[in-house]
Amino acid sequence: MWLLLLVILGYALSGRQERHTRDRLAESMESKVTLGGIDLALVRGRLSIDKLSIKRDDPIGHMAIDVKGVRCELAPLGLALFDRDCRDLVIDGLSLEVSTAALFKMQRPPKSKPIRADHVEITNAKLAFMPSAFLPNLGKIAIEIDHVESGPTVMRTPLSWLFTLQSLRAKFDLPAGISVVVGYRNGVLSATGSVFGSAPVELPLTIPSAESVKDAQGEIELLIKMAKDAAEKLVAKRAEDWLRSKLP
Repeated sequence: MWLLLLVILGYALSGRQERHTRDRLAESMESKVTLGGIDLALVRGRLSIDKLSIKRDDPIGHMAIDVKGVRCELAPLGLALFDRDCRDLVIDGLSLEVSTAALFKMQRPPKSKPIRADHVEITNAKLAFMPSAFLPNLGKIAIEIDHVESGPTVMRTPLSWLFTLQSLRAKFDLPAGISVVVGYRNGVLSATGSVFGSAPVELPLTIPSAESVKDAQGEIELLIKMAKDAAEKLVAKRAEDWLRSKLP
């Protein structure tokens, strides 16, 4: 009887969950949100979203997020009615375009808590940051992500998973035709490409904790600092390896 009730509730609450998800995302991102469809399975413990779109165009800048599909694994057997955190958050076909980091500075604190997940997995993602977004001196950055896995994450921004990164395979396309393939696993960052050569440059990378920041803007500022530090260390390591190869 309980399982039958959960099936009925899952069907009955799907519309309400769709509105709640849309309103929660719209408030936290201060953007327009549309969903292609939603499926709530309370017995199995799964929330599936089809074709998620988040758009923001205002004097501050432009942001567009399109996702082919999102799957949130919830507590099974109806426990998701009381515990709504994701066990596994799986995102497929993510496309993100951002014109400025100022978009993540919220005009007012969101009323709802950000989405939490014990494990995040992202596949087939494309990220584009305009020249004014994070590193104006560098220019436009385009990133193609093959696969990402992260640990427990509080999704304050679309990039919050970087703070709990466990593994990464991605390609960075930078101005002047520079292309870099980046990997991360077991605390080691590696890079190959036109700047670093065919032999991978590897170095230990300690990712800072997001617990020290209070909001989305603080997270973005910390991410920019982490990216700059990692880039400087990779270039320095490449120069060191080159010098060692030339010395007798």
